[in-house]
Amino acid sequence: MKALGRFFRDMNRNKALLLMVLPATVWFLLFSYLPMLGAIISFKEYRIHGGFLSSFMHSRWVGFDNFKFLFSTDDAYVITRNTLLYNIVFIFIGLVLAVAMAVILSEIANKKLAKWYQTGMFMPYFLSWVIVSYFVYSFLSFDRGVINKIALGLGMDPQQWYSEPKYWPFIIIVVFLWKSLGYNSVVYLAAIMGIDKSLYEAAMIDGANKWQQIRNVTLPMLAPLMTILTLLAIGRIFYADFGLFYQVPRDSGTLYSVTNVIDTYVYRGLKTTGEIGMSTAAGLYQSFVGFVLVITSNYIVRRFNKDNALF
Repeated sequence: MKALGRFFRDMNRNKALLLMVLPATVWFLLFSYLPMLGAIISFKEYRIHGGFLSSFMHSRWVGFDNFKFLFSTDDAYVITRNTLLYNIVFIFIGLVLAVAMAVILSEIANKKLAKWYQTGMFMPYFLSWVIVSYFVYSFLSFDRGVINKIALGLGMDPQQWYSEPKYWPFIIIVVFLWKSLGYNSVVYLAAIMGIDKSLYEAAMIDGANKWQQIRNVTLPMLAPLMTILTLLAIGRIFYADFGLFYQVPRDSGTLYSVTNVIDTYVYRGLKTTGEIGMSTAAGLYQSFVGFVLVITSNYIVRRFNKDNALF
């Protein structure tokens, strides 16, 4: 009883703070935690029987049969390989370029000009992948694309870009980095702005040049943030940006070998078969693998530096 009374006293004392977090708590309960119950559909042959709850209750249990959808075809290796390799490249190249860009922006003496650069880099992040796909098409179109027009002007043969898989790993990476680099660099730029200026002053007194200040002050101070964001990215390494891999290649069948990932494969399967249970199984599989990877990566980080770990 004493513990319960202490609990209510703490609640009353902190009621202002609790009211502030109440909207976010309700939002997470309704849209993040409550939908987790839908993971049970992964183990059912979901069929419509009236409303959702009625369908949920009356659908037949099939165990792990829905998970065979991802692994029983010849495409299983291709979609897993593409999803993993693209995300690994996105994580590490994106990290290096975002940190480099943040450092460059922080070193620009004219802060007004730096804000213009920052805004210009940040804008692509707000564009939908549909709009981006038309931008890319304006460059790669066989008939009217800018690149083919330039090639013709130089006496070269135009390329069928949407029928040549060998170019698309580079195109996908470049487009992703162009769209996301500005947002990621702003996060690191904000962290750089929060570094104590006395650290740089001390380094200058010791005779450190600009590169030595970056290497010995800026990067070590950014290391915890870099580690946390990388761990979070690893948790989604089995997820692919659907718009990037579906809209930008314009769903070209000849490019599936290099653009088909788990998300696009599940979408096409759902569109063809209408099996909701299979798509739910794919989402649960992605979430489970991401959870295991985050726990494992965090454990490894804790072995080297507990302060940089997520938990």
